[in-house]
Amino acid sequence: MDMKRFPNGKKDVEKQKANLQEADLYGADLSRANLQGVNLSRANLRGANLEVADLYGADLSEAKLDGANLRRAKLQGANLSDANLSKVSLEVADFYGANLHGANLRRAKLQGANLSDADLSRANLSRANLSGADLSDADLSRANLERANLSGANLRGANLSEAKLQGANLEVADLRRAKLQGANLEVANLRGAYLHEANLHGANLHGAKLQGADLYVANLDWTNLRGADLSRANLQGANLSGAKLERTTMPDGSKHD
Repeated sequence: MDMKRFPNGKKDVEKQKANLQEADLYGADLSRANLQGVNLSRANLRGANLEVADLYGADLSEAKLDGANLRRAKLQGANLSDANLSKVSLEVADFYGANLHGANLRRAKLQGANLSDADLSRANLSRANLSGADLSDADLSRANLERANLSGANLRGANLSEAKLQGANLEVADLRRAKLQGANLEVANLRGAYLHEANLHGANLHGAKLQGADLYVANLDWTNLRGADLSRANLQGANLSGAKLERTTMPDGSKHD
């Protein structure tokens, strides 16, 4: 933290909060700070403590936040596009409607976070923990979610078109009416997932685990289901036209030729 500019720490940061662009706040204690609407673009917040901080509508574009603590932070409508949030603690943080386009969230801890209506297009969420998170109606198009933990997450109505979800854990996740066109779900865990009316047109589900999944009226046309396990899955009304089903385990346990 730049002690010349902020000799009194958090008090000085809050006083100068109108414009903190490119500010050096490395390791600063900003817990519970009021930073609504602040310009923190390209700021250095590595290792900073922002627990329960109010960053409603703040500009954190291209900010360096790796290793920071943002547990329970308020980030509704904030701009975090292209920000570095790798390995950041974001449990139960509120990102409703936030812009996280292209952000680096690799290995971020987002358990129970609110990301509904957020823009996460092209974001890197590989190996991130999103268990129990609310991602309803979020834009995750072309996002990298390889090996991410999305177990029990709410992805209802989310846009995951062309997203990378190889090896992701989506067990018991709610994907009702989700858009998964062209998504890569190779060897993903979708056991017990709710995919009611989901659009999986052209998706890659090679080797995916779909035991007990609800695919009622889902669109699976031209999907790659080779080697996938659909035992006990509900395929009532599902569209499987053009789907590749070689070595697929069907709902009754039989193997498709």
